[in-house]
Amino acid sequence: MSLLRSGSTAFRATGAELWVPHHNALLAAACGIAGQFEEASALLDEALQIVERKGERWFVAELYRHKGRLLLQRGETAPAEELYRKALSIAVEQEAKLWELRAAVSLVRLRRDQGRLVEARDILAPVYRWFTEGFDTPDLKDAKALLDELV
Repeated sequence: MSLLRSGSTAFRATGAELWVPHHNALLAAACGIAGQFEEASALLDEALQIVERKGERWFVAELYRHKGRLLLQRGETAPAEELYRKALSIAVEQEAKLWELRAAVSLVRLRRDQGRLVEARDILAPVYRWFTEGFDTPDLKDAKALLDELV
């Protein structure tokens, strides 16, 4: 994590803000795994502020998904679900299929854990079916394994 922090600090020292939301999301994910929820949340909040200020919206769905995952790690299920839905909605609106798949997988895992298997499958199946290639990528392998669980 220290390498991520020092890399982020060095990058920011250049004055650049492009890609900062992406870098913040990576560092926030590491902080979440380490249980450093306040730092993770602050990083994601800053990333969302940059997105709004600079209009760098290509990554916004992922930021909301990361924020949802962080809330879920803290046991805040309802707000996490809301952010997963927001991420999914933004990805659909932007026609960002990878972000849509990731948001759907996150929401579907939550549904699965709640025992709502049919609803979970109904969310993920159409997103997965959209893809015609790339089935050997980690995201699609993960989605397929999750769909197989929901049968």
